[in-house]
Amino acid sequence: MRFAAIADVHGNYLALEAVVADIRAQGITEIVNLGDMASGPLDARRTMDALMALGAVHVLGNHDRYLIDRPREKMGSWDRPAYAQLDQSHLDWLRAVPATRVFRDQVFLCHATPASDEVYWLETVLPDGTVRMASLEAIEQVASGVTQPLILCGHSHLARAVRLRDGRLIVNPGSVGSPGYRDVHPYKHVVEAGTPDARYAILELADGAWRVTFRHVPYDHDAMAALARENGQLELASALATGWIR
Repeated sequence: MRFAAIADVHGNYLALEAVVADIRAQGITEIVNLGDMASGPLDARRTMDALMALGAVHVLGNHDRYLIDRPREKMGSWDRPAYAQLDQSHLDWLRAVPATRVFRDQVFLCHATPASDEVYWLETVLPDGTVRMASLEAIEQVASGVTQPLILCGHSHLARAVRLRDGRLIVNPGSVGSPGYRDVHPYKHVVEAGTPDARYAILELADGAWRVTFRHVPYDHDAMAALARENGQLELASALATGWIR
């Protein structure tokens, strides 16, 4: 069993296109998508059209939910420009996407954690804004009740794998389309991937054990940085251009 996991595309159509091409070049036909598909000041319509046609297994991210559970005036700065680009067909499609699901009986899929689409699972944020790996005990507590041997999550945009003491593997494939952002929950902090590459993961079951390979895919990130800049998102433009927020 071998498949690819993507997450956090955030309207970056060119990054998605490059990642899907790389996945196909690896001979992989099955893809799971862990959510946060369209929101961002980029190309939400083309991104949603591509994802809806992909034939992947999808779960809903928090930014996907924001597009369908509140009026436009209460949406955030990444959600409003995406909402303006989408048709009712896109929104109806998102309404049918579940928050969690099980893939091939072996893999649990969620956006952030099994119980929340807004809480980091593998990372913790300290009051001074430092983002670091969460403790094993905290990670295992959130995993309580999940019986599948492989667990996939996104949300933090940071590629990471954690092996639990019972052998289960939790993997965040990193972000396809947003290598950096600033947030205020639970404290003010910045996430930076360090390169502008699009990211995803390949998961493979071999000899009874799950293995992960993280892939970094170059693409025309300068074009997407220019689009973010044109739309007034200078910090995102910096992240798209360099992997850092400056």
